[in-house]
Amino acid sequence: MQLVFERPDSFTLPYVLKACGDLLAFKVGCAVHGQAFRLGFESDVFVQNSVVSFYTKCGRIDLARVSFDRMRDRNIVSWTSVISGCSQNGQPVEALKIFSEMRGLNVVPDWVVLVTVLTAYTNIGDLKSGESLHSLVIKMGIEFEQDLQVALTTLYSKCGQVRTAKHLFNKVEVRDVILWNAMISGHAKQGQASDAVNLFQEMISKNIKPDVVTIQSTIMACAQLRFLGHARWIEDYVTNSSYQDDVVVNTSLVDMYSKCGCVNFARNVFDRAKKKDVVLWSAMIMAYGSHGRGREAIDLFYAMKRSRVSPNDVTFLGLLVACNHSGLIQEGLEFLNCMRDHGIKPHHQHYACVVDLLGRAGYLEKARGFIETMPAEPSVSVWKALLSACKMHCHVRLGEYAAQRLFALDPLNRDHYVQLSNLYALAHMWDRVGDVRMLMKEKGLNNEKQGHSVIEIT
Repeated sequence: MQLVFERPDSFTLPYVLKACGDLLAFKVGCAVHGQAFRLGFESDVFVQNSVVSFYTKCGRIDLARVSFDRMRDRNIVSWTSVISGCSQNGQPVEALKIFSEMRGLNVVPDWVVLVTVLTAYTNIGDLKSGESLHSLVIKMGIEFEQDLQVALTTLYSKCGQVRTAKHLFNKVEVRDVILWNAMISGHAKQGQASDAVNLFQEMISKNIKPDVVTIQSTIMACAQLRFLGHARWIEDYVTNSSYQDDVVVNTSLVDMYSKCGCVNFARNVFDRAKKKDVVLWSAMIMAYGSHGRGREAIDLFYAMKRSRVSPNDVTFLGLLVACNHSGLIQEGLEFLNCMRDHGIKPHHQHYACVVDLLGRAGYLEKARGFIETMPAEPSVSVWKALLSACKMHCHVRLGEYAAQRLFALDPLNRDHYVQLSNLYALAHMWDRVGDVRMLMKEKGLNNEKQGHSVIEIT
């Protein structure tokens, strides 16, 4: 068309811009935008909507916003394009700002833009605003729109309102994998692991094919249950599916078996995996470390290096946990110093592991000296590790010092007061035990935590 000097019109350009956006042909799309400007389509709302949509598809929200701001006339499609573009490109707050601007101009939203805004509220976890928008949806009489039902269910599920999400979920006639994922992951994240597994079984019974998110969420639920039977069942399902070589799924399986106390099963998954990235290596090192198999964790680390996989901060955290649980003091300190050789800056979890390592071994003054020479300000986890070590070795003076630091940083955490009270009890200082309990009562921290035990019979 260009070669025969045929002039495009306002119907031609939107199709060309859509094609450029679908193909992510940024340079070509920019040229088309330039041509639209030269041909006088600067005020054509349909062409300009296509320009905004093109830039958002290419991830250039800055240029999309410039084009949007220059539009003289805007319709609901214009607003929807820029709002959805921001939301889909990791800028939910900006999307909500534009939506607020749209509402301020009395532009009536349609269900498409409301779905996008609900997604933005979901991404930032703003349940209160999402509930307000739900009210608007009901007032507009569009609560039975399929995509809105999915968006609302996802919002409530991810924000922890699983009962409300389940109520909406049951109303949806056609449930796609995204909706099932929202419910399964919502249950799993709220600690309702049995419900998550039951939903997954219901889903596959309806011949709905799960994706990697479904599998991950179900494995997480099985890890929470810590039942070996469930763990073996989901591994068998994965082995007979197309996700058997997925590195993310295999990493989740390793973590699941570790939490079930079956490190050898975790190693079987690790050895069988064809693809091993740093996350999978780190998960296996952490599995060994958390079960006191420090030497095996260290051997695996050196095997990882021989495989030319560069460690990350989680790898070293797993190594420090391994040294901690195995009493390998010298090795732990060496690994902490080794982090900088790999360009990794230790953070508070690494320092807390070292404090715990020294404290468990009885080197309490060394642990205190380590804290005082830390390049970063000691966090709650660091002082908590020191207090725990002081309780283990009944060192009252240093324990009081650590407790005071904890009370200053985290004054409403009941666990810190209980730790100090237990330290006093071990030292038979009953008057101080009473003082701590009185202090807890004054702060309203006397609510007992409920726990439960489970025995699996196989």
